[in-house]
Amino acid sequence: MGKQKKEKIVYIDDGRTIADMSNVSGGFRMPERPKYVPPAPLKEQLSTFWNAMKMMFLPMLAVVGGIMLIFVIVLIAFSLAY
Repeated sequence: MGKQKKEKIVYIDDGRTIADMSNVSGGFRMPERPKYVPPAPLKEQLSTFWNAMKMMFLPMLAVVGGIMLIFVIVLIAFSLAY
């Protein structure tokens, strides 16, 4: 029982840019599109809208107040420079 030599594989670059992918299994599959879901009733849509508006009202006032404050500071700075 002698030792068997392992076959040495030599790869040769022939300059081609496309790889051989014949042994690759699987692949990308498009996910199934969801089934049609009818829109929520108008009452539920309006409830969601007003709940979102209530959450955004105070931050909106803070942003508008900040913009007004910057405007007043710039207005005073330019009126004093004139």
